[in-house]
Amino acid sequence: MNILVLGSGGREHAFAWKIAQSPLCNALYVAPGNSGTANVATNVNIGVTDFEAIKELVLEKEIEMVVVGPEDPLVQGVHDFFLNDDAIKHVSVIGPQKVAAELEGSKEFAKEFLYRHNIPTAAYESFTAETVENGYAFLETLKAPYVLKADGLAAGKGVVILNDLDEAKAELKSMLVDAKFGQASTKVVIEEFLDGIELSCFVLTDGENYKILPTAKDYKRIGEGDTGLNTGGMGAVSPVPFATDEFLNKIEERIVKPTIEGFKKDKLPYVGFVFIGLIKVEGDDPKVIEYNVRMGDPETEVVLPRLKNDFVTVLQAMANGTLNEIEIEIDERAATTIMMVSGGYPEAYEKGKEITGLNTIEDSIPFHAGAQLKDGKVVTSGGRVMAITSYGETYQEAIKKSYQSIDKLNFDKMYYRKDIGFDL
Repeated sequence: MNILVLGSGGREHAFAWKIAQSPLCNALYVAPGNSGTANVATNVNIGVTDFEAIKELVLEKEIEMVVVGPEDPLVQGVHDFFLNDDAIKHVSVIGPQKVAAELEGSKEFAKEFLYRHNIPTAAYESFTAETVENGYAFLETLKAPYVLKADGLAAGKGVVILNDLDEAKAELKSMLVDAKFGQASTKVVIEEFLDGIELSCFVLTDGENYKILPTAKDYKRIGEGDTGLNTGGMGAVSPVPFATDEFLNKIEERIVKPTIEGFKKDKLPYVGFVFIGLIKVEGDDPKVIEYNVRMGDPETEVVLPRLKNDFVTVLQAMANGTLNEIEIEIDERAATTIMMVSGGYPEAYEKGKEITGLNTIEDSIPFHAGAQLKDGKVVTSGGRVMAITSYGETYQEAIKKSYQSIDKLNFDKMYYRKDIGFDL
């Protein structure tokens, strides 16, 4: 079959890398793609939310399956766009329909879903510019630190955690009244802070059945020791060493099952990946921090390499509603990834820096993210440039391999964290 992957990051390179290994894949396209996807697929310069251009490509190339990488096209209804068009409604789309994508598109929608289905999560309330004074009062009832979340999509930067009450009030005003995140912060969710260690759980669903992929833990902060500004993710480890069988069982019984049942009860049409951001709190209990309606990045770069199944077979089962007929096989080895980023990221950074040493990498898989081909050279084109993934018998061994590979790579002002896995 001919397959199209939407997106241009490390997650999409990992998707393309895995799909290209399948004998069931005839031709593979990525829109818009990057320098890494160009090695395993045909890149097509189309934006992920340009639905009309995507339709033209699908018809021209006789594409039978579209795998959606990022959240934007899902929240804007790309799946519905296909279903509502007779010319392309036969095409399988991997990703939830618009109403279900609100689980990521709106923090308030997600919190209401969690409460409605008795899924463990932090206490919260929502506020708008009109009710900002109530927001100040609610903050006064909480203990520090204070968690403020822009309700809409803010490219992973809409969550602020502050220790000082006055700072939290000022931030709330900045988000609601001064529109710090534009449309995304016309509503803000304030949550109680949960103290614990975070991890990510990835679930595949065909709307009826589900399968759980390996857990992963990512590192969001730019600085070592988890300090500094939030980023899209600086590295990841899979499996998560502290996730015992007993703990994983709690995740499945208390969170995954009620989530999938909740989709059915609320009639949320969901075929795709469910990313559940979790925190392990005191008493070894998992609670939900957030839902994402797609795979995480850089977690995909450690989860997919551990999947032994033919990925296209799995995707077809999701599209056909036959996920219950598949046994997910997982590589016992650990996988880790370290993200190389542009100097200055997540704030202002320069692009167009040539990346050298890629042809010398032997023990790792470089998943390209913010990198493009220009005049035959691979150059930086984004903040998070490349994820260097390695296998190992232990996560420590895998991390060591990734760092050894990074030593062979170079671009101007290259930065990466040297402490991924430090807290395990």
